[in-house]
Formats: sequence, C-alpha cells, structure tokens
Amino acid sequence: MATTNLLLRKLERLHPLTADDRELIERHSRPLREVAIRQDLIREGDVPTDVFLILSGFACRYKMIEGGRRQIMAFFVPGDFCDFQVFILKHMDHSIGTLSRCQVVRIRRDAILEMTERPAIARAFWWASLVDAAVLREWLVNIGQRTAEERIGHLLCELLVRLQAVGFVRDNSYALPISQTDLADALGVTVVHTNRMLAVLREQGLITLDRHELLVRDVEGLKRRSGFDPNYLHLEP
Repeated sequence: MATTNLLLRKLERLHPLTADDRELIERHSRPLREVAIRQDLIREGDVPTDVFLILSGFACRYKMIEGGRRQIMAFFVPGDFCDFQVFILKHMDHSIGTLSRCQVVRIRRDAILEMTERPAIARAFWWASLVDAAVLREWLVNIGQRTAEERIGHLLCELLVRLQAVGFVRDNSYALPISQTDLADALGVTVVHTNRMLAVLREQGLITLDRHELLVRDVEGLKRRSGFDPNYLHLEP
C-alpha cells in the first residue's frame, strides 16, 4: 500500500471523496520525513504552524508533570493526523513525540486551509476530529472506571481495530513498537503492573506478545474481558 493512501483510506471511510479531492490530498501528503524514536515533533509552549501526519510507526500526545512524570493522552498510528486543527492555537498546551521510528509528513497551515475549502474533505476532517474526541472520552473512562487488566485489554483491542482500518493487521497480529513504560504512561499504572497484566492476558490465552509483535489469540474473548465496544471509533463503512 502506498503510504499516502493511508490517509485517503481513513478519510474515505468517513466521507466519500472525489478524484479531485484525492489528488489534492496526495499532493499535500509529501514529502516524507524520517524521525527517530523518542523525538518531539512539537513541544508544549511551542507556537504551532503546521500539522503532522503519521505514515508509519507510533507517536503520542503527552504532558509532563512535576517530578518528570508523563501522561500519554493518545496514541497516533499510521494514517493519523496529530491534531489537525492545532495550528489555530497560539501555543501548544501539550507535546507530540514519536514512540518508535516514524515516517511523517509536515503539512503547512495554508495547505490545510486549502484542503478544508473542499466540502467533502472538510467534512471528513471534522469527522476525524470528532472520532479523536470520542477516543479521548473512552480513555477517560478507561483510566477512571476500568480495572488495570480491563484497561490494557481495551487498549489492545482499540489498536487492533484502528490498525485494521488502515491495513496494518494480519491474522489478528500487529506491530506494537512501543515499550511497557509507554503502555504504563497511557494506562495510569506502573510498569511492574503493566508487565503483570500482560502476563495475565497471556496466561489466559488471549494474547501473545513477542518482540513488539502482538497477536490477539482470542479477539472476542479479549473484547469481553475488557468490555470493548468499537462503536466509539465510528469506523463502520
């Protein structure tokens, strides 16, 4: 799959696009830029001028608090914009950084504005933003109400569905190129507890995790175990 088609594939699940719309998106989805692991694309306090599109690897939205503690508030996977309206802000109130080696596209403010002049693209972008907000709400429920084991199972199910939507899943297996520290910082638990909960899921025959490759051995079982319902992702055709 051509990397620029990832964004088109995602947006067209949300709203039909014309040939001219697709050509415009393709034109502004270049050039690719390689970014190393654990690099900030933009930091809290910076003045945002552009929008980043992730085409390979994992990135995240995060905040640092006193004592060097980090809260990850979103994972960005291939095909995801990193907050496409962010250039409207005067200053960043959070940071965006890579969790693995990534390929990204930096899209200029004027290019975003040009694309949003097309009604179909604008609707697809707004829909994508509403899905981002729905994911954030679900993460709040995850941290506030679910057990640690349910949290991690729910997140693994979410990534399975999101990566399936852009063709990055094969036989219920996908690359998970992030550390257990990254998982812990997203779930609000310790690294030790994250490791323990992954071990429980393995022992129950629900997952296998080997060298950053996750296999969901029992998809329906993991969904039931974690209370996962994919409706909030709004990925139905």
